[in-house]
Amino acid sequence: MTLVPVDSVAPIRNQSFTPPTPLVKGVIVMLARNTDADGAAKSITELEKRFNGRWRYPYVFLNELPFDDNFKNKLQAVNPSADMKFGLIPVVHWSYPSWINQTRAAAARKAMHEAKIIYGGHEAYRHMCRYNSGFFYRHELLDEYDYYWRVEPDVHFYCDIDEDPFRFMQENNKLYGFTVSLTEFRATIPTLWETTRAFMTENPSYIRTEDNAVRWISKDLKDYNLCHFWSNFEIGSLHLWRSKAYEGYFEHLDHAGGFFYERWGDAPVHSIGATLLLKPSQIHFFNNIGYDHTGINHCPIDQPAFANKCQCNGLKNFDMTDWSCTPEWFDLFGDTSFVFLNNICCPS
Repeated sequence: MTLVPVDSVAPIRNQSFTPPTPLVKGVIVMLARNTDADGAAKSITELEKRFNGRWRYPYVFLNELPFDDNFKNKLQAVNPSADMKFGLIPVVHWSYPSWINQTRAAAARKAMHEAKIIYGGHEAYRHMCRYNSGFFYRHELLDEYDYYWRVEPDVHFYCDIDEDPFRFMQENNKLYGFTVSLTEFRATIPTLWETTRAFMTENPSYIRTEDNAVRWISKDLKDYNLCHFWSNFEIGSLHLWRSKAYEGYFEHLDHAGGFFYERWGDAPVHSIGATLLLKPSQIHFFNNIGYDHTGINHCPIDQPAFANKCQCNGLKNFDMTDWSCTPEWFDLFGDTSFVFLNNICCPS
């Protein structure tokens, strides 16, 4: 992995503003459409209130079509002094590659729709998953940055964030951060693990053979337990995805065709890639960031410490459900605060 020196800081963009701590080369990224203007503005309004109004990290919004004035105006109105850029996704990154049989892909969508598989019939959803898996970090508007924070329309941030997550990642050699984990629908990725194992066999030098995090997703490498980090929230190193190892992994998956012939999501793809390439210590659980997307949420576990900073209940969050994989993460890699609350919440 290409690591970023701790003293790599962002240039000063506004001489009249001084953030609480020096900014690193971080950016907040949102993939959105013009119809998402209201939801996007709500998300950014909350993030500005909880964090970025004090730090003023730049925003990059990406769309496969040009953003209209309504979208731009609504987002700029959230904070007229915010540094916002609106980018167009290259057609080559949001279209079928030459090796994909589009008739076969259409038949797969039809079959999955009839089987009532979530997003099974959605063509645009597949392009979105492929784009987030292997292209967003290549956009020219992100070239100058080392870290990104992925935000989506219509998400909620429940807690004041007093520490800069980007600087925390940099100073502690963290390359991927999450708040929520859960299991994937197996019907959406029937051959993803088989394809991953083929990549591992063909490219052993790319895989971290010792002290990796892969045992969180597979005990013996024979099967995938479906656990993944929910990628609608990510804070990570752009250098992780730009690495030769991950680029090779994505290219292998892309040529296999599962983004279109099945319905591979970027969440399991990112999660498998991160756990194969990183040490557990390079993956961080952002307990201090209260977050919600479509009713699936995380609220800080050590609730007393956040009593005056959060508007959520730490004893009622997705981490404590049977669908969460976060308890398994801490069983493997340790965190006493999580184990303590789990015992309070759900005694055996």
